[in-house]
Amino acid sequence: MNHKQTAKEVLELVGGEKNVKQVTHCMTRLRFNLYDESKANKEQLQSTDGVMGVNQSGGQYHVIIGNDVSNVYRALIADSGLSADVKTSDAEEATKQNVISKLFDFISGVFTPILPAIAGAGMIKGLLALMLTFQWISDKSSTYTILTAIGDGAFYFLPILLAVSVAKKIGTNQYIAAAIAAAVLHPQLTALLGAGNTEFLGLPVIAVVYSSSVIPILLTIWLGSYVERFAEKYSPKSLKIILVPTVTLLAVVPIMLVGVGPIGAILGNGLSGGIDLLFKHAGILAGLLIGGFMSPLIITGMHYALIPIMINNITLNGFDYIMPMMFVANMAQAGAAFGVFLRSRNKTFKSLAMSTSITALMGITEPAMYGVNMRLKKPFIAALIGAATGGVFMSIFKVKAYVMSGSAGIPGIPAFIGPTFVYSIIGLVIGFVVATIMTLILGFKDVPVKEGTKAEKPEEKKDSTVVQNELVQSPLEGQLKPLNQVNDATFSNEIMGKGVAIVPAVGRVVAPFNGKVETIFQTKHAIGLKSDQGIELLIHVGIDTVKLGGKYFTSHVQTGDLVKAGDVLVEFDLKGIQEEGFDVTTPVIITNTNDYAQVDAMTDGVITEKETLLTVRVEENEEGIYNDTIRKNIS
Repeated sequence: MNHKQTAKEVLELVGGEKNVKQVTHCMTRLRFNLYDESKANKEQLQSTDGVMGVNQSGGQYHVIIGNDVSNVYRALIADSGLSADVKTSDAEEATKQNVISKLFDFISGVFTPILPAIAGAGMIKGLLALMLTFQWISDKSSTYTILTAIGDGAFYFLPILLAVSVAKKIGTNQYIAAAIAAAVLHPQLTALLGAGNTEFLGLPVIAVVYSSSVIPILLTIWLGSYVERFAEKYSPKSLKIILVPTVTLLAVVPIMLVGVGPIGAILGNGLSGGIDLLFKHAGILAGLLIGGFMSPLIITGMHYALIPIMINNITLNGFDYIMPMMFVANMAQAGAAFGVFLRSRNKTFKSLAMSTSITALMGITEPAMYGVNMRLKKPFIAALIGAATGGVFMSIFKVKAYVMSGSAGIPGIPAFIGPTFVYSIIGLVIGFVVATIMTLILGFKDVPVKEGTKAEKPEEKKDSTVVQNELVQSPLEGQLKPLNQVNDATFSNEIMGKGVAIVPAVGRVVAPFNGKVETIFQTKHAIGLKSDQGIELLIHVGIDTVKLGGKYFTSHVQTGDLVKAGDVLVEFDLKGIQEEGFDVTTPVIITNTNDYAQVDAMTDGVITEKETLLTVRVEENEEGIYNDTIRKNIS
């Protein structure tokens, strides 16, 4: 690769130097912040020599380069007027976002950390409803009561969960926030509000039910952050630990009861009532628009704005109409990818389409959406048509979700258990089937088959080759995960190469073979290695963890160091990374996959350090001569 030429072409195709606010890089990709992303030519970028792919995520334009990214980055900086300086904090970045971006960032940052608790509780409620339906349990039994408490607990005390999450997001004391929420959920106060005619220091207190509410606590903790900072600023240092929480609690809880809480409740009730009216009186239109446009909303990140509305609908009404639209949109993406599988003549791409269709059925749509449907364009349109059709059917029969689901796919179907359950299943099937059929009808420009690729070569006789295996040990201890289930299209679509992912149980990365540290990124979240036999391996701890800027990571090696299998390379604070809201799934990739005949990976179960993770197969002919590419890599 000519690094200077690649850098020059990439800069031109993202809209030129004047269109770039900032450019940084991580282990595999250039990360551009562009003034106008529409000026970037995605198609030409994808066909540029040295560019593996393009992805837009988190307000950034990613140009995937691979192992040579640092060289291309240096060439780009050297031959342009762009600065190599990087942002120093998320707060600084936030100040440069527009209001809409800030809102979506706030909502996603608040709700993402608590979704596992809500989803888990919701699934328990769904399973409990299933058990009641089939009379596997009596609603009079103590077991039922305990399971109900487990399922309802996260929802009843939702304001406390939200208070902690909001405080963490905006940088105020999480425990003071929790105390504010706990105060308004106190049984005596709840009883007082229920009795009516309540006042505080002569001011009327409107009766509001705060259990399971969403918007009142969001507004209150946001407002309370200003009170807390005011108290922090003007309190004497020696008394801050007492005065700050005292002032904050005494000021914010009454403000919530008298003003903010009722306003938030009105807003929440209005949103839920509006959605209810929309589906009751304009159901077909609602299903058509929300179902059909759900996937574009997910692409832009705007779906995060729907999460508090869905939670509020379920806690207020006991059901939600929006979540079924998310399910049917995912089923349609799966159906479109399946249609590509049926029609494509490229064996490699057929395999990708089938695997991504399956993961989309499980509720993970990014691989199908970015790697297959949007890449071919018409299948994505087919998916929108399928989702709109399924959405219309669901709206006609007023399909409802009765609990929050952790997966908008087959595992989350218990969320629909109730009077409209059968219609929900039919609607999902319609979304999948229509998207499949429309993909076959609309067609698409197939991915061309590259001449001379291994996938298209006729099989050689088994007795003409001797297969040599080279082993890669596991660099981490944890749960194995197929690469196509990783929530990053660069890895899930195998743009960087074949491999596997590990959800780590211990915050440590060890050397998987004897070799050399080729690259360790300055933020220490990713490391590139080369074995003594020529295997090039990328270990990328977490998804988008480059944004942490090295926080929680400790490196024990440097670029150029020689390592032995089992040597500790990097240690990281697993809990700290997760509490920041980052996915810790760690892809382990053979970046020079094309140099080998086959890469086999363990993809299921639990693995420990030094167990065999990957088997790299090198073919040798009868005379014992390696092919030129492999000979070059192991010399």
